[in-house]
Amino acid sequence: MIRLGNSARFTPHEVDELRQVELDMGNVKHQKDIEQELSRWAYILANERFDLLEKIALEMANATGAKLPSQAQRPL
Repeated sequence: MIRLGNSARFTPHEVDELRQVELDMGNVKHQKDIEQELSRWAYILANERFDLLEKIALEMANATGAKLPSQAQRPL
């Protein structure tokens, strides 16, 4: 990603990689565009693929050493 102030651009390779996880960053031009796309993606995960969202949260917590709230620590 290339950033300058609030402007942001993803390389074509990054756009292709992010599309593999259903993130569409092809039209991103500003930080707010990134936030909107991530919000859309998280909303879809929470409502349609909660099991996948739990796995992502668990992996992120493991990578950073953070602890998840007890309700999110169900066995996967």
